[in-house]
Amino acid sequence: MRPADPERSRSWLSRGSVVALATALCTVPWTAPAHAHGTVIDPASRNYSCWLRWADDWQNPALAAQDPMCWQAWQDDPDALLLWDQVSKTGAGIGPYNNWNVPDGQLCSAGGAAGGRYDSLDAVGSWHPTVITDPWDNFTVSVHDSAMHGADYYWIYVSRPGYDPTAEPLSWDDLELTLTTGSYEPDWGAPSPEPHLPGRTNTVWTNASTDHSGPAVVLTVWKLADQDEFHFLCSDVLFS
Repeated sequence: MRPADPERSRSWLSRGSVVALATALCTVPWTAPAHAHGTVIDPASRNYSCWLRWADDWQNPALAAQDPMCWQAWQDDPDALLLWDQVSKTGAGIGPYNNWNVPDGQLCSAGGAAGGRYDSLDAVGSWHPTVITDPWDNFTVSVHDSAMHGADYYWIYVSRPGYDPTAEPLSWDDLELTLTTGSYEPDWGAPSPEPHLPGRTNTVWTNASTDHSGPAVVLTVWKLADQDEFHFLCSDVLFS
């Protein structure tokens, strides 16, 4: 499983105050954050999905009405959306055998990573979904590696039929494992034409059971190659 080529690195955005960030965003659409790694760009992870729609318009009064889950995340901590490629945790010895020491109800925030910065991503509600129309529930997951770390593996889960992300927190028992991969070298993957995605993108196929319909959550766990760091990336989908 060996994708394509070029492009590298990235400039960094330091964390500032909420007011300073909001003011800057009115004039500058985006500057890349510090210690960037990456995210799932399709189906878009929760905070990346918010960023794609509102990156240069966070002060729009329509945000609350049109995108209430993104709005609550912005109110809780703007950096949860601005630093969309840093939802990760570290810890010697963590891994799939113990669910990476991430408790139920905290799967989308990487277990309360970064001092709780991403806790709003665990909020229950109607997150903006990516629609999946394949009759056999096949779909691709595209993981963008901004800093070209590579991966020791991706583990991909899909919530089980009957789980309703608009009504209950996500737990490990709500998920079924649909794919585990081997490793990816830092220079593998396809370059993106998007200026805010300077690294590489690896795309894999997976599927959910055929009795899926309605809203669901895809959880991608990505271990950075040869590092003690793990991304936890929740993407909302709608099987139709």
